[in-house]
Amino acid sequence: SIPTCGDNNPCPSDTPCCSQYGQCGVGAYCLGGCNPRYSYDLQSCVAAPVCQSADYKLTSLNDVQPNTQYLGDSSQANWVSSGTPVVYNNDAILLTMAPSTVGTLLMSTHYVWYGQISATMTTSQGAGVVTAFIMMSDVQDEIDFEFVGVDLETAQSNYYFQGITDYNNEKNLSVSNTVQNTHNYTIDWQPDSLTWSIDGVALRTLNRNDTYNTTTQQYHYPQSPSRIQLSLWPAGLQSNGEGTVAWAGGLVDWNSPYMQNGYYYAMVTEVKVQCYDPPVGFSNNFGSKAYYYDNSYGTNDTVAIGDNSTELASFYATGDDPKVNPNAAASGTKTSAAATMSATPETVPGVSGGGAAGIGGTDSSGNAQGGNSGSGANSAQGSQSTAGGGGSTSFQQGGGSSGTSQAPPKLAAGSAVALLGFFVACLLL
Repeated sequence: SIPTCGDNNPCPSDTPCCSQYGQCGVGAYCLGGCNPRYSYDLQSCVAAPVCQSADYKLTSLNDVQPNTQYLGDSSQANWVSSGTPVVYNNDAILLTMAPSTVGTLLMSTHYVWYGQISATMTTSQGAGVVTAFIMMSDVQDEIDFEFVGVDLETAQSNYYFQGITDYNNEKNLSVSNTVQNTHNYTIDWQPDSLTWSIDGVALRTLNRNDTYNTTTQQYHYPQSPSRIQLSLWPAGLQSNGEGTVAWAGGLVDWNSPYMQNGYYYAMVTEVKVQCYDPPVGFSNNFGSKAYYYDNSYGTNDTVAIGDNSTELASFYATGDDPKVNPNAAASGTKTSAAATMSATPETVPGVSGGGAAGIGGTDSSGNAQGGNSGSGANSAQGSQSTAGGGGSTSFQQGGGSSGTSQAPPKLAAGSAVALLGFFVACLLL
């Protein structure tokens, strides 16, 4: 029984960090995706590394660390993975989705608080198969490019403010075959406007002033530091909501000809980030290393920048007690935090506990994609393998490689023709 969190239901002190799946834990629960609004206190979630302008060539896994190993040191990796990313021909990374898995997710270790973010990629194809390139904040502000595998000529653009469902936010953008053709998808996110572009052509612009909600008296506009997320996941599972399955074009066929080497896949070759300055009037600048919140409202004016540490000493540590390391304790003793734990806490969202590792956004019917709010697939499925922290378990993904704690096999160059042929037909949200 994993403690849950949400409105008027914060996490308890012994598992203080509320994950994006609405569950409480320690360790990785307190890193990227930790929601300060529903955690035990504002310090429970570790501060997030600030934006870094860069051109990321996704040609190897040298810059990728599994979420069962990453403890917040962004100097060691620019990307965190769950599931099994696979290197393709030293030219790209494949997001894979094998039977009995929830796909693959790549998450940036550095956050973006306004900027221009682009991904060069192809998608997957098939009923129930979804590819996504999104920005997701810890308080569930969200900006999406989503691709449903039964419609290869459409990129869905969408946005959310703190996970609040609004059926009018989604807009379809026309694009040529997203599997056969490699496209560049760009999000230009500024304090007052948000533009979605494909191959350098602006196709949609949202103005912040047009998002004012008279009921809440707030601008329902994405406005908080966000991670880049690239994902491939099975929206078409029987365990998902009826609306989600319908939106995804039906149930996933795990014997589909669109699969190769035992899995569905989407291909990402490059991600570019150009950071913008904080918004006009920003006054909470106390350093330069990390974003954090000084108020549980989670809005633009509650974000601060400081020299806070972004790292944990172990998967039992939290933002409240970041130096907890059971392995370093003297013989016969325990750290204060470990001593208060009545049971082994959950340490890796979607792997050691409930929730899921492969995530997208929120569908056009307003259904959270298998998660409790915002985004997330339904449950980590498949065989178990050792993961980092407290006997946590992972799941099997991608052509038989097991667990997120192992580097997946590199595809043989001879598979290129078959893979590219399949990608011509692929489309994912």
